[in-house]
Amino acid sequence: MKRFTLMVATALVAISPAVAPAKGPAPTTADYSVGPQYDTTHVYVAPEDFDRFVASFTATFGGTTSKQGEFQVTPTASRTKSQLALTPAGTISVFGFLTPVPYPFGAERTGYLVSDMDGAVASAVKLGATRLITTFPDPIGRDVVVQWAGGVNMQLYWHTTKPSYPALATVPENRVYLTADAADTFIKQWTGFAHARVTSDDKAAPGAEIGQPGKTYRRVRLTSGYGKMSVIVSDGQLPWPYGRDMTGYAVSDLSVTLDKAKAAGVEMLVPAHAEGDRQAAIVRFPGGYIAEVHSVAGE
Repeated sequence: MKRFTLMVATALVAISPAVAPAKGPAPTTADYSVGPQYDTTHVYVAPEDFDRFVASFTATFGGTTSKQGEFQVTPTASRTKSQLALTPAGTISVFGFLTPVPYPFGAERTGYLVSDMDGAVASAVKLGATRLITTFPDPIGRDVVVQWAGGVNMQLYWHTTKPSYPALATVPENRVYLTADAADTFIKQWTGFAHARVTSDDKAAPGAEIGQPGKTYRRVRLTSGYGKMSVIVSDGQLPWPYGRDMTGYAVSDLSVTLDKAKAAGVEMLVPAHAEGDRQAAIVRFPGGYIAEVHSVAGE
């Protein structure tokens, strides 16, 4: 955990016994991230699609799964099938609720493991996040759901027993679609909370990349201890399925991965195409989960 000490300059004046210290910059909040292999996209599917979805996802990306079980993962009465899929391209938490899904669950895009729940929540709130639900216990730790500018919902979680997941071969990309009304505020909030670094900021990316030929959009890419993020800033007039893809999965060979996906019953929504330094496609898995898949030159 990174900690920063505020250095305060002092001055002594001969005619005064004490002088107040000069005012320095506000202290930076700590970085509570643990690692991108612990950041999970939350996928909600119908119980009858649960096994088929998990099988298709692991057939596409490889990896292993945790033991499937039925749990109450919300603070109010509910029951869901739940399982982790840990792949070299990213981890997902799969939920197949057997009861109605209580508010505000179902709209959070990701779960981020933090090293200190209370510290992380305080940091998020200080930087402008709103708690949609206050911190609550689950069977193996504690959770909270927060909302950032533009309605970006995330779950932060902490485990009583520290988990140990294998490192990722490639780090997935959280894909956030916003309009200019909220983009700068969200980026400021996220960079402050996650200690994220902007790796690129293309203010005139080709609109064809998001189904808007003849237009341009702003594409901001960031990286942090929580993984990668792409903030896609447009007028919001997006054709389906753009905006439904919450996560982009990086793979070494897009063609090979898409062949595996097709064999596993995955539907191609946007065929493979060039996007600057990457080849990308958008697919839909059995059960309805929509994802972007890409390979990047040189990775």
